[in-house]
Amino acid sequence: MKPWLQKNRERLRRRWQRWQDNRRLTATAARVRSAAPPPAPAARPVIFFNASTRLEGLSLNAAFSLISSWAVQFAGAPVIHFVCRQGLSRCVLGTRRDDPLALPPCGPCQAQSRAVYAHAAVHPFHFAPDAALSKTLQALTVPQMMTFEHQGVPLGALTLPALRWTLRRHTLNDDEATRYLFRHFLLSAWNVAEQFTALLDEANPQAVVVFNGQFYPEATARWVARQRGLPVYAHEVGLLPHTAYFTPGEATAYPIDIPAAFDLSDEQNARLDAYLELRFQGNFSMAGIRFWPEMKSLAPEFWARAGSFKQIVPIFTNVIFDTSQSHANVVFSDMFAWLDSVLDLIRAHPETFFVLRAHPDESRPGKESRESVADWASRRQIAALPNVLFVDSGEPFSSYELIQKSKFVMIYNSTIGLEAAILGAAVLCGGKARFTQLPTVFFPNSPADYRQQAEAFLAAEAVTAPPEFQRNARRFLYYQLFRSSLPFDALLEDDGIWRGFVRLKALPPEAFSPEQSETLRIVTDGILHGGDFMAE
Repeated sequence: MKPWLQKNRERLRRRWQRWQDNRRLTATAARVRSAAPPPAPAARPVIFFNASTRLEGLSLNAAFSLISSWAVQFAGAPVIHFVCRQGLSRCVLGTRRDDPLALPPCGPCQAQSRAVYAHAAVHPFHFAPDAALSKTLQALTVPQMMTFEHQGVPLGALTLPALRWTLRRHTLNDDEATRYLFRHFLLSAWNVAEQFTALLDEANPQAVVVFNGQFYPEATARWVARQRGLPVYAHEVGLLPHTAYFTPGEATAYPIDIPAAFDLSDEQNARLDAYLELRFQGNFSMAGIRFWPEMKSLAPEFWARAGSFKQIVPIFTNVIFDTSQSHANVVFSDMFAWLDSVLDLIRAHPETFFVLRAHPDESRPGKESRESVADWASRRQIAALPNVLFVDSGEPFSSYELIQKSKFVMIYNSTIGLEAAILGAAVLCGGKARFTQLPTVFFPNSPADYRQQAEAFLAAEAVTAPPEFQRNARRFLYYQLFRSSLPFDALLEDDGIWRGFVRLKALPPEAFSPEQSETLRIVTDGILHGGDFMAE
């Protein structure tokens, strides 16, 4: 069969399957609406908002939001979905990085919304341009827009993480293309602020549930609701497949309250070890993405080169535009400032073999970083230094084997630091990470202290971590995997079309009630009664 014909057949197959999946979704929504009890007369609604979870299809986070809204209805509370109907001049997922003037694909997105929110109470919002605000923004530079406020709303701070994520870079160019997109994000955020405020006035909700809380539409709605003292809950994908994390805090910071007295039982230790055994082989996925189809052992040539040095120190980076970075940058201004500091150490210690590892997500197809560690390494001429090896993001390089042979480990804020602590390694951390809320790694509080700690480690005969670091790392990871990551796999499955997208399983409507799902009991208890969103 000719390639073009095969491609067309595959496109038709996918469209047919998506139509079938959406047909099941709308039918299930109708049955849920019929099966759910009517809300109590005085019950205040819960507002759900997730404009940044998908364009077409049902993504994991779109499914988490929808299923949770059904559970809230089964629990007796009315639900209102705040739904974009061309309400954003430029949106996060619909922006073309090479053509910011291009309009977002509103037609397919709205068609999907009609399927997702069939039989639901919907409050749509449309884009209403503010001519005066637009004129004000025309005169601003990118740095000025970063801190811009309008009528008390910090629009610049609310839109900046989304702009960085959309452009796949942290350092923003002050050029017309960036200014154009930034202006439209600011105008759209203001539109959300005004229209979400109107919805709050009208609906008087008891709570708001948003995706992530970092992308500007949801971040703006979250800010507006919190100004009124309303509880706002954010959700993100959990660490295990088809799991969700809900929190009243910052979802990308992953706050977890772990009791000081909590220790793993023998059964819990065995459960964690079974997960780690697969993880250390590269056999894991997150948000539907399998990072390593294979994991190569370190080659003899690597060990031959490493053997000519006194000691080995790996350096693990993160993705510079990731939404976690706004929480990470508390010691250094950003990850590249940290890398510049590390480069000074590399040059000052020719006896040490440094292995600089780019994050595997940095070159994920469709999400490639435009300000990468590879670019930084090229600009800084890392290849010319005899005591450093740069490992690019696409190489299936065994980081875990390297950790076990290293004197200590340097990270910014990536999860590999937690795993290294579990392996018993001493970890020197440059950015605030999810796991630094417990004593798990060495985390100096200034660049000078970081340099001093690194110099002490490099000069020492051996570096050991306090025993409680390993214990706390195991406790934190267990909570992250098995208590805070709530499983939705009984209710949904991969759709087989796009990675990270799902479809509902063929289930009766009662399956989506808190009475029949422990996950949904936990979610509704958190949303309606302030529960902790933790599995037992």
